[in-house]
Amino acid sequence: MTLRDIINKLLRRQSSSAKTARERLQLVLAHDRCDLSPELLDQMRREILEVVAKYVEIDLEEGAVSLETEDRMTALVANLPIKRSLMNAEADEVKTT
Repeated sequence: MTLRDIINKLLRRQSSSAKTARERLQLVLAHDRCDLSPELLDQMRREILEVVAKYVEIDLEEGAVSLETEDRMTALVANLPIKRSLMNAEADEVKTT
């Protein structure tokens, strides 16, 4: 998510239909190049979220895992807002008891 996307989200602006169409086309191309079924991609998302959640508290509502294609290269991108580290939270609990 770019800074412009964040500002548009905060101001509740709609993205242009051309931009939306381009993003959808990139997603379709990324899926085709990787040859991943939607079920496999969903399983990967769940597992990635589970692993990250072992170490930090994340905002599952705002988090996203997606495939992005740029210059003939496909990347798995995880945008996971971190609320706090679980290691620090456990240390704080031990100190207070």
